[in-house]
Formats: sequence, structure tokens, C-alpha cells
Amino acid sequence: MRILVLSRNASLYSTSRLVLAARARGHAVMVADPLDFQIVVSRGKPSMLLGGVPTPEADLVLPRIGASITNYGLAVVRQFDMMGVPVLNSAVSIARSRDKLRAMQLLTQKRIDVPITVCARSPAAIGAALDLVGGTPAIVKIQQGTQGIGTMIAETRQAVSSLLETLWAMGQDIVLQEYIRESRGRDLRAIVVGGRVVAAMRRTARAGEFRSNLHRGGLAVKVTLPRAHRLAAIAATRVMGLEVAGVDMLEARGGPKILEINSSPGLEGIERASGVDVAAAIVVHAERFLESRARKATHREVLQRMEAVIDDERKPARRRRVG
Repeated sequence: MRILVLSRNASLYSTSRLVLAARARGHAVMVADPLDFQIVVSRGKPSMLLGGVPTPEADLVLPRIGASITNYGLAVVRQFDMMGVPVLNSAVSIARSRDKLRAMQLLTQKRIDVPITVCARSPAAIGAALDLVGGTPAIVKIQQGTQGIGTMIAETRQAVSSLLETLWAMGQDIVLQEYIRESRGRDLRAIVVGGRVVAAMRRTARAGEFRSNLHRGGLAVKVTLPRAHRLAAIAATRVMGLEVAGVDMLEARGGPKILEINSSPGLEGIERASGVDVAAAIVVHAERFLESRARKATHREVLQRMEAVIDDERKPARRRRVG
């Protein structure tokens, strides 16, 4: 199998691990920066160039699209999809998970529990929004943030107002979120591959920090997920339409609450904490994924698949039967 990994840097831990795991299983692997592609839009003939020459043939594309290049990276992934090349995490699925508010809307539509989240753009709405999330402290998040960047805690109503007004002035879309006190700076990260949890860890924030992200100095230990948390992680990944995902959850009194779904989860922390070869699990699933799509999809089939995803978002949530 010829695998193309889309990554800004071939020396990154996650990228290099995927390359080594794929080569260990006898596959040819190429790493290319998404920004080096030139997208060619032509009637009925979608194509791409890489460094001015036709893109090398690939049997499967494995995207590692960072938040800093979301828009162009998604366009490259979408073009491969339009060309009929199997992609392990489609552009639509990545876009769903990258937008925090959209992800929360879709999860709650499927009755998957999340912290109470409010989106507002008017200073006059701040008071009502705070009341809805249970007051302060409250979490303020930039919709496109990742690795804890753009996630802040506001201890007072004045702090919330100042933060929101500053971010709005910078043109940022934000969400206000309930602070789950019982989590105490801890969360769970599960790696879901092909509809199965392959590894999990508990992350704990360092002293003086409320974010448990390892990039923020958090500590990680291996954990066996309770059944409810495992099922929640799988269900959340399915709602996003992702084949590979990192799912962050809080351990709340009422059960797991989904915080975020990452379409390009880092592998270093989870592999070291869990002792699981996550990269190999991803490559094995890529093999099965390709087998299930042995025939390249036609342009029409790709469009129909995208339309089906959009139609699914438009479906109203099922109402619970009373009595």
C-alpha cells in the first residue's frame, strides 16, 4: 500500500511514528506538507500538484491537519476525497470536530452529554449566559483552539466580561462553558480507531494550572476506561464521522461529559502513558479501511457521501417518549 501522510513536519513524533509503523508492515510511505500542494479546480477533473508536478500516486491519505492550517489543509483533504482517493478522516469530519460549537451541537443532537455550553456575541447576553452555565468560575474557549490554547478560566463575572469583550474585539468566536468542579483539573483521553478504544490515559494538570493538556505540563497515567466512558468516546467519534480520533472527557457525577474530539491526536503522550502502539493500530485500521474501499469512489459517489453527512446534521433530534 502507498500511504501519503499529510503533515507540516516529518520529524514530529506522531508523524514519524506513523511512518515507522507503516514501513514495518511493508507499506511505502511519503510525507508531504499540505501547504506544498496546489489545488487544480477543473470541470469534472479535480487534481493536484505537489511542488509544480503531478501529485504522486497514493492508495490512501492519512491527514495530520493542525489548527494553524485548518482552512487550506481541509481544502487539500477535500480535493483528495473528490479525486476518489480514500482518506482516513474526511474533510467534513475534521471540520466538524475542529469547530467546538458545531461539535457540541451535533453531540447533543445525538443525546451525548457535554458540559453546558453557551455561544453569544453580545455584551448584553453575558449575564444570562453565565447563569445558564452555573455562574463562575466558568470556562471560556476559542472555537478553533487546540492543545489547551485558547482555553481560559474566568473566576468572576467581571473577568468573564473582560475576556469576552477582548476576544470579540479581536474577531474571535468563543463559547462559554460550565466548569465541572469535581473534575479537579483532571480529564480522560481515549484514542478511538475504527470504532474501538485502543488506548486511554488520565491527565492531571500541574499545580496552579486548570488545563490538563500535556503541552501545558500535565501528567498522564494509564487508565482502564469504565464501560460508560468507553461507549461515550466511541459514540462521539461516530457522530463526528471520524475513523481516528482523540476524545477528551470529564469524569462528572452524572457520568462522562465529552469535552472535545481531536481528529489529529498526538501520539507521544498516549503511547508513553499507556504502553500501547497506537501508530500500529492506526496503520492496521488503514489497511482494513482501504480493503473496504478497494474500488476508488467516483466523483458522484463522493458528492453523495458529503450530501448524506450534511443531511444528517439537518435531522431533528429524536424526542424522548413520555410515560
